[in-house]
Amino acid sequence: MKFTVLTLFPDIVKVFFENSIMAKAVEKEIIAYDLVNIRDFALDKHHTCDDGTYGGGAGQLMMPEPLSKALDSVNARKKYVIYVTPSGKQLTQKVAEELSHKDELVFICGRYEGIDQRIIDSYVDAEISIGDYVMSSGEVAVTVIIDTVYRLIDGVISPESLEEESFCDGLLEYPQYTHPEEWNGMKVPSVLLSGNHEKIRKWRLKKRLMKTLLNRPDLICSARQNGQLSQEAEKMIEEICEQSFEKKMKKHRSKKAAKTN
Repeated sequence: MKFTVLTLFPDIVKVFFENSIMAKAVEKEIIAYDLVNIRDFALDKHHTCDDGTYGGGAGQLMMPEPLSKALDSVNARKKYVIYVTPSGKQLTQKVAEELSHKDELVFICGRYEGIDQRIIDSYVDAEISIGDYVMSSGEVAVTVIIDTVYRLIDGVISPESLEEESFCDGLLEYPQYTHPEEWNGMKVPSVLLSGNHEKIRKWRLKKRLMKTLLNRPDLICSARQNGQLSQEAEKMIEEICEQSFEKKMKKHRSKKAAKTN
């Protein structure tokens, strides 16, 4: 797969491609990339790429002329173009999986107040947001999307590492431990040392359900709607809820008894 990034600050993105797992993927030629400096296509000697907005308002907007020339230089009209913006469709694991099947992705890194709408209307296939917040750097947001996508490409990461990650089946990941067996008085759960793979599987499933119920109960609802929860998982959820209720009642009784005394 190839990632082409159009940016005013290519050095920010370049570092991402030159380190860690991504660097290895590039070296193995699993991943290719091209960084295009939009300023190279500016029309004046000052390399101006932004101007004020029609209708008034604070901030500057990226101009269409340099950006369109940069897009044409990579033949963007025949490729899948993504503009990263807070007003775009939310990035999810499902979206990342869909993007991982593309041969090439072209990213536009926004700056200032964004880009001229006419560029979006003429070139952009998808507007994607990495979350409900605003950043000053489209470059940082683009690396987040690329990172979620490239690791799904065959040969980048072993399939086993992807099987039980958070969101892979609608649930968050279970807690994990490594050496030493005891650290700061805290021990690795005994079930993980038992060698009993079935017990370990059940423990991990229950922990995934507990973590998801605590941090992202909305994911449980979605998993149910999509038919992703097994009967075993549903039974565990009932047990977890019952135990949680009993724990709350016990705490309530203890508080009531303390007030009485």
